[in-house]
Amino acid sequence: MATLQPAVAGEADARAAAAASAFLALTPDPALDAAARLVAAYGGAALRLERIAAAAGLDEAQLRARFGCERRLRAALEQRFADGFVARVRQAMDRCRDGDWGGRLRAWVLTAVSAYLEQVALHDALFHDPHTHSKGYDRQAWQDNPVIDQLVELLEGGIAARVWAAPDPRMTAVIFFSAMHGAVDRAIACGDAQTRPAETRHRLVQTLVGHFERNVQWWSRF
Repeated sequence: MATLQPAVAGEADARAAAAASAFLALTPDPALDAAARLVAAYGGAALRLERIAAAAGLDEAQLRARFGCERRLRAALEQRFADGFVARVRQAMDRCRDGDWGGRLRAWVLTAVSAYLEQVALHDALFHDPHTHSKGYDRQAWQDNPVIDQLVELLEGGIAARVWAAPDPRMTAVIFFSAMHGAVDRAIACGDAQTRPAETRHRLVQTLVGHFERNVQWWSRF
């Protein structure tokens, strides 16, 4: 068995520790939680049933009976990542008082940005690493996406309460999600997220909230 090497020397432990916090809002799953730590630390090459069984202290035969193959394991880990993201955001929104739709939108943005920045190694290994995501660009993900579904639910709630207006909540949610994803990616690519994390997160959240709030109010003209 080949020795795994971290994607960037010296960062394996930090990435594994970050991945360990990815699913705190979910019921523990030893197999998938161990898989997340390994993949975050070492990339898609670590997504092997025998490695994960050893890391989780589980019997490999039981793991194979549950998942069957690495492809199904990857799909389960992708789903767990999305479920953890959505649960974390929902917990943040639920701390807002009833009827505070602006607060819920700000909570969505702050928590989504924070979760992405904190889990970028795991996210990239799952969704951008050719070892684990060889099927290439998946256009259907824009339609079948629990994060976007959650944002649609938020927008529709504010619309029903006559706080916001948007003729197409799902299209608006896709635009908002794309903007959040792109803005965080740009901050990572230019190095700001690494060199000035707190300042960068604050700037991202303030900018995105400003755009999103103006957008749903702008639609009220029509």
